[in-house]
Amino acid sequence: MNSSPSLQPPAARGASSWLKPALFLLVAVIGLYYVKWSPYYLKSFVAADKHSIGASILADTPDSPWAAALAYAQVYFLAIWKAAVLGVLLGSLVQVLIPRDWLLRMFGRAGLGSTIRGGLFALPGMMCSCCAAPVVAGMRRQQVSVGAALAFWIANPVLNPATLVFMGFVLGWNFAALRLVAGVLLVVGVSLVAQRVSQPEALPQAALEAVAEAEEAPGQRGFLARWAQKLWQLFWSTMPVYILAVLALGAARVWLFPQVDAAMGNSLLWIVALAVIGTLFVIPTAAEIPIVQSMLTLGLGVGPAVALLLTLPSISLPSLLMLRKSFTPKVLVTVALLTMLVGVVSGLVAIVVL
Repeated sequence: MNSSPSLQPPAARGASSWLKPALFLLVAVIGLYYVKWSPYYLKSFVAADKHSIGASILADTPDSPWAAALAYAQVYFLAIWKAAVLGVLLGSLVQVLIPRDWLLRMFGRAGLGSTIRGGLFALPGMMCSCCAAPVVAGMRRQQVSVGAALAFWIANPVLNPATLVFMGFVLGWNFAALRLVAGVLLVVGVSLVAQRVSQPEALPQAALEAVAEAEEAPGQRGFLARWAQKLWQLFWSTMPVYILAVLALGAARVWLFPQVDAAMGNSLLWIVALAVIGTLFVIPTAAEIPIVQSMLTLGLGVGPAVALLLTLPSISLPSLLMLRKSFTPKVLVTVALLTMLVGVVSGLVAIVVL
């Protein structure tokens, strides 16, 4: 008797449609618990007790750009490699385990609702911008809207709940509150503006009508073969340029970060300069806190400090390069410039309210 999928009972087809998303959720929960949730839970007690989460990643003073590149790359990749592996894994699995019509219904429309949902779904991830980038690349390959994908990308580091808790214990809850408010404005505002300047995208309704034809037939290739292809494509398009960019910025930090002294104060020049540097430089998750803590101790004003506190985690040159095939250059330049602008405005506000 013929037992083709079309003749399966509705209950069986329904169970089958949920199996792959359930597997994705299981991988995400286990991975995030191991890489993020459990370590950050333990670190929160350290932050509360010692009012510190460690030394600044920029504390060393290398003699040459080459030594700076190697030293920074070593410290940086030791801090993030687990999250980077998880990001590539989830970015590939989202393309083969989550039905495309689900993603389109949730994140496909170019509008405020889709953008907010993208930001909210980022909160459990708590990844840095570079580790979140492969997931964003996978989402974009499934035709998720520009606004929702950008909100997911930026909200991961900027609205990271653990980072906000660390910041409250280390720098003060006034810094954490300002970061939260400015971060929400950054995530929603930058994503919506970038959506407006992006090329017009097909509305999800048209995509939903064609999704059955676009998806590969289950019997055409096995799951492992399709996943291996997506994994390799994602790795090759993101990781090599990521590593090279981190090395370049590690070398450039010899010139990027000046010696801090009390004379810098709240100068507008330094607010702008550090907003630009913070937008381009790359750091692990929450590393902006000890960086800013050490600079404040040396006499940096709250204005430049807050500009750095907001822009350092938001995006970076490596993460922008990793997503060069996921967004148009116009969108990525818009995101970078608006991030710098929000950093400058936040620094000026900090002078008044902190």
